[in-house]
Amino acid sequence: MNIPAARALTPTERVRRLRRRITALFALTSAAGLVAMAVLAVRSDDARWREQLDQAMNLDTTQAISLLTYDEDDRLDTADLAGTMDTGCPQLTVFSVPRDGSSGPVVDYAGKDPCLAGRPADVRAVAGTALRREDVVAVDGRAVDGRPVRLFAEPFFAPDAEGDAGRDGAVVTLYETSEAMADHRRTTWLLAAGCAVLVLLSAAVGHVLSGRAIRPALTALGQQEAFLADAAHDLRTPVASLRMLAETALRGDTDSTEVLRRTMRLADGMGGLVDGLLTRARLMTGVQTLAREPLRLDQLVEAVVADTPAEGHRVTVRAGETVVVADPDLVRRAVANLLGNALAHGHAPGEAADVMIEVAREGREGIVTVTDGGPGLPPGVADALFERFRSGAGSTGLGLSIASWVAHAHGGSLTATSGGGSGGGETGELRGARFVLRLPADES
Repeated sequence: MNIPAARALTPTERVRRLRRRITALFALTSAAGLVAMAVLAVRSDDARWREQLDQAMNLDTTQAISLLTYDEDDRLDTADLAGTMDTGCPQLTVFSVPRDGSSGPVVDYAGKDPCLAGRPADVRAVAGTALRREDVVAVDGRAVDGRPVRLFAEPFFAPDAEGDAGRDGAVVTLYETSEAMADHRRTTWLLAAGCAVLVLLSAAVGHVLSGRAIRPALTALGQQEAFLADAAHDLRTPVASLRMLAETALRGDTDSTEVLRRTMRLADGMGGLVDGLLTRARLMTGVQTLAREPLRLDQLVEAVVADTPAEGHRVTVRAGETVVVADPDLVRRAVANLLGNALAHGHAPGEAADVMIEVAREGREGIVTVTDGGPGLPPGVADALFERFRSGAGSTGLGLSIASWVAHAHGGSLTATSGGGSGGGETGELRGARFVLRLPADES
């Protein structure tokens, strides 16, 4: 059975996966600390309410023991206890142990009509435990009707005939714990809900912080991908031309000297393209700044038109003297891309392109307008035309996006409008696609 190989993650996907892991680690670390604190808080609250209840019951048993007396025959007398504390709440039970040890503790006194009655076996068991340990004992139990209660037993001792302390019995009291346990459960749920909210909040904070931490890496990766795409776009045509020249030379259809000259020109052009791409990459990363200088925009446009092969097409230039402050190499590339786009897409299939380039100054801006005689731009395309891998004719080229980037890098703009049809001839007004490049003019 063939098992498909796992798809390798791209660098961007690996960085994003790292962000998710950082977020998860941040949340888990916070959760571990919060859960530990919550557990300690729950246990502390559980111990606190039991301790407070035990202290209250201890006061009752101590007061009850202080009311116990002995008659002349050294027998336990509970008359004062019955007259003072027989209110029914809390229930008091007094156990005594025969001095001869013939039997276990027996009930010597029990309150009448108690508001809460403990199970006799539980009451006797806690009394026996207190007597064996000779210390107070507090345990949880159930009342006769099933309600949760807290039982507290305190032993008491009386001197025997020789003056030695003798183990005489124990006093047992109990309190209902339903309300205290309900408060404890509410506290537990509040702590759990608070921990959940804090964990979610910490995860959100971790996600934001990790996003800020990896943002430079994602930016660098995006710039790298843009550079590779631009290089592939700009070098595709000269590489194809080199291949065609090599095939022509192999067939012997062209003079070798001419082939070498054309090869040298293509190599020079490719070198210029690579330099331009590297310059743009350095500018985008902030390693290099724009080489701004006063520039005759009209002369630059005329030079670009002269260097652009346009066999079979018609390119008209109307240029007035215009000086801008810009990087010559980048502006040259932007104008060349606009002209190349007009020659490639600004005409119907099989027909020659008719392109008009106008250079003028308006206020504080130098303006280059490139208009073709094609069918214009499809509706809704102008807004997305300068995005990478988008064009009005369905092309995946980057020329317009690079031209737009150059304009914005100089503080200018590049806009596109459509005239909806072609105009007439060399002197007629063209009404196809119109691209307007604006650059800051020289104020000196």
